[in-house]
Amino acid sequence: MEHYILAFIEYFKDLSYFGVLFALCFEFVPAEIVLPLAGYWVYQGDMLLWGTVLAGTIGGTIGPLTLYALGRYGGRPFLIKYGKYMFINEESLAKADLFFEKNGAMVAFTARFLPGVRTLISIPCGMAKMNVWVFSIYTFAAMLPITFLYVYLGFKLGDKWEQVGGMANDYLLPAAAVIVAAFILYKFITRKAIKPSAISQDKKIS
Repeated sequence: MEHYILAFIEYFKDLSYFGVLFALCFEFVPAEIVLPLAGYWVYQGDMLLWGTVLAGTIGGTIGPLTLYALGRYGGRPFLIKYGKYMFINEESLAKADLFFEKNGAMVAFTARFLPGVRTLISIPCGMAKMNVWVFSIYTFAAMLPITFLYVYLGFKLGDKWEQVGGMANDYLLPAAAVIVAAFILYKFITRKAIKPSAISQDKKIS
């Protein structure tokens, strides 16, 4: 399967930056393959680093919108019935649902850093009818550093770009832990700040 995906991606090389963007619009094409390979093309001198990162980030934002739309307009019954044709199974869908329930709208950002969840999290976001602009902004904000990491590692490793996948996870998983911890702390602080103001408001009313 990977052989066919690589052949598919190589076809877009002639389209330069637009090819990288367009390849990432297909959610069945793993960004973990596209972006390091694009970094290798930067290494070869066919593209510039920041142009490739920008193209990859835009494509990585458009792609999840397709799954968002499936979740919003197709719903769970549609996905369970036809998801197998898009490499979506009920177990992975349930995992994405659970992650969304625990973390709310912020998952559109945080889940992008987690292997196994990052792609399918778009579906529960759609089913929950999250504002599409909020979803897109969160997705873009997450995809920018992720895209840079994959492209940069592909550029630095050159001919060994295929080794990027394992290396990237060594960076992404700690980053996800820090982001989630910061988000939990933020929610805790804001909740503590809201309670006293609510109490004082009640006193004024009484």
